[in-house]
Amino acid sequence: MTGFDLSGRKAFVTGASRGIGRVIAVALAGAGADVAIAARSADGLAETAREVAALGRKAFVFPLDVTRQQDVTAAVGEAIRLLGHVDIVINNAGGSNFAVPFLDMRMSGWEKIMRLNLDATIYVCQAVGPHLRERGRGSVINVASVAGLAAAPGLLPYGAAKAGLISVTKTLAVEWARHGVRVNALCPGWTATDLNRNLWDTQDGGEAIIADVPMHRWARAEEMAGPAVFLASDASSYMTGQVLVVDGGQLAGA
Repeated sequence: MTGFDLSGRKAFVTGASRGIGRVIAVALAGAGADVAIAARSADGLAETAREVAALGRKAFVFPLDVTRQQDVTAAVGEAIRLLGHVDIVINNAGGSNFAVPFLDMRMSGWEKIMRLNLDATIYVCQAVGPHLRERGRGSVINVASVAGLAAAPGLLPYGAAKAGLISVTKTLAVEWARHGVRVNALCPGWTATDLNRNLWDTQDGGEAIIADVPMHRWARAEEMAGPAVFLASDASSYMTGQVLVVDGGQLAGA
């Protein structure tokens, strides 16, 4: 369908060195977009760039710590210069490297998770927002999580950050709608990536974690590609402020 065509579009994607971020960046390229890809891992970004180039699209690489606002602002400005403009923004950088009960949580851990999963998106949106407003068009996709929509025992900072991200999504959608800019959230459920390999690459395949998922399996990162292209494209042109849940039915069955 032509509505999913991204020919001539330009995208800025964070957390694009692996997992869901890489899949989305490559999927956007597959639909016709050139991409600026950002993450901390230069090696991972190089591999993503190779996959994009193999599809005949341009990839500009930005090794970047998204928790540093000045660096994010500079990277967004340079991405706009190199690409010519930006139409699509994917705020995918995030994650949690620990799981503990709330009373065992250190405040330093809370602050680190909030910076990565919430503050970083704010930095990107503040940097790219004026450009999108001036162009009078754009699609911003914030990658949240089902952890932001339901209880997340052991992952309180991550869940709180993702819930905050969903709130940011809805407010920006309302504020920016009159400027032609759409803002939506993509909420994956339990997705098997390198980042959480310790949870699913086990003898029982992480059975306990997905016990309440009606489809009774982990998502593949590739299964986030279609929803992301949909939100980025004109196929979702009258859709903003929405939370697209891709979780195998987990929340529906809760």
